[in-house]
Amino acid sequence: MEINATYTSLVALGDSFTEGMSDLKADGSYRGWADVLAGRLAARTPDFRYANLAVRGKLIGQIVDEQVDLAAGMKADVVTLVGGLNDTLRPKVDMVRVRDLLTEAVERLTPSCEQLVLMRSPGRQGPVMERFRPRMEELFTHLDELAARHGALVVDLYGAPALADPRLWDVDRLHLTSEGHRRVAEAVWQTLGLPPEDDWRTPLPPAGRPAWANRRIADARFAREHLGPWIGRRLTGRSSGDGRAPKRPELLPYEAPTGP
Repeated sequence: MEINATYTSLVALGDSFTEGMSDLKADGSYRGWADVLAGRLAARTPDFRYANLAVRGKLIGQIVDEQVDLAAGMKADVVTLVGGLNDTLRPKVDMVRVRDLLTEAVERLTPSCEQLVLMRSPGRQGPVMERFRPRMEELFTHLDELAARHGALVVDLYGAPALADPRLWDVDRLHLTSEGHRRVAEAVWQTLGLPPEDDWRTPLPPAGRPAWANRRIADARFAREHLGPWIGRRLTGRSSGDGRAPKRPELLPYEAPTGP
């Protein structure tokens, strides 16, 4: 990629990862890596424009139906597409359909933007990761193939051990902390050919293993507050994003936030 490249607009598509959960702001809304990236790009380019169409809980079919055409019509310099991981976490999934929908999304987005960016999503260490790893790696292999065919960039977060550190994940064990999102923004920034601010792959300092009792308390809290409701939504066919609109549905000039 060209070093010090100039980009005038960004459109982000996807699910909760791109919406910004769990990078919580003081007003109760979420920031996330896409907002951080947009702010940094806007600081370099006057009149920079940004849209974020991502909504938590969306499956790849919903992303294709609800976000792709809208994003394609915006004709942005950069479009980021991160989707399909929610599908792989379902008890049953048709991976052929997931791959076909991703192909459709890439084929529709590529002609509409200057640069399409795909991601191999990060995975937290733990038994859940191990259970779904084969599906995730099948998804990522397909992304690599799509990128090679269509000239898209791939940000390999999955291949960075630092992002698997549980300390970079929120208590729900599904979403990154603010520091995790900051590292993702830096990874995309560098992939776009912009000068590094730091090494986002740097591991966190070593830390002692939490006491057994503290681990059990954390496990119980996770099961009560996050795992139980997540299973309930799967069983009833509901989604955390039902009825929720994107936080930035239009490609408008980016304005720096005034609060923390």
